Amino acid sequence: MPQDANPDVTAILEELKQTQMAYHMATEMSQFKAGFLARTSHELRSPLNSLIGLHQLILSDLCDNPEEEREFIAQAHASALKLMQLIDEIIAVAKTQHGTSRIEIQPIELAKVLEEVYNLTHLQAANRSIRLEISPPDRGIYVLADPRRLQQVLLNLVDTAIARMDEGNIRVWVPPSPAPGYIHIWIDADCPVSVWSEPVDLLKDQKAELVGAHSQGAPRQTPHLSEGMNLLIAQTLIEVMQGRLEVVAAQPADASNTSAAAHLTRLQFSLPLVPIETT
Repeated sequence: MPQDANPDVTAILEELKQTQMAYHMATEMSQFKAGFLARTSHELRSPLNSLIGLHQLILSDLCDNPEEEREFIAQAHASALKLMQLIDEIIAVAKTQHGTSRIEIQPIELAKVLEEVYNLTHLQAANRSIRLEISPPDRGIYVLADPRRLQQVLLNLVDTAIARMDEGNIRVWVPPSPAPGYIHIWIDADCPVSVWSEPVDLLKDQKAELVGAHSQGAPRQTPHLSEGMNLLIAQTLIEVMQGRLEVVAAQPADASNTSAAAHLTRLQFSLPLVPIETT
């Protein structure tokens, strides 16, 4: 083989590797959607098992003293409340998907949404020594979406990335060349794509997680859904708004750093873009 052909072969192999990675990620996304019932059942089974276990301890008189029995009852009550939150969230998304709960599609200035997301998440990231960078696009760029649902999707995914990272960077930004009629939002996080399919113990932390700060100063509490369910809910809501959510192959800034490439996840939103003349 001629020596000058080696760069071409290397480029082809790298492109093949990226294509295989993108195909694997697309397959995982498809499995998330197809397995909605199975994943929902898994989400609810964990807190139910914990509730049953706590009640069995109490009913079998295995508590050392009344104080311990009261503590178990309090834990069971907290678990029941968390379970109700999870059920409410899943039902709300299902109603939206099937059209029984209306969504308000309207032009939204994308820069304002991303700025709100930063205000609600940057304190949480700072507390975990994670560098959070949110780069809004230019003013005057509008997308068609439901304001509340779009903010919910972005917040849940940024929150999830922060919660699963011990260090590193998260970047939310808009690439300069959107597809015709659509605009992309990229969330880049220093974590492997596998975190989105790993189950977690929903009751590991009995306290509701405080994520960021509310615009009026009060903490914001959200149900602790697993990463896979958060991704599935986000994908469902984005599709209802005529958009698309994908996990795509991403190249780190340092292309020679293969370790960084293996632990960089890019979530890509594609949302309908409002023509400038109609805004």
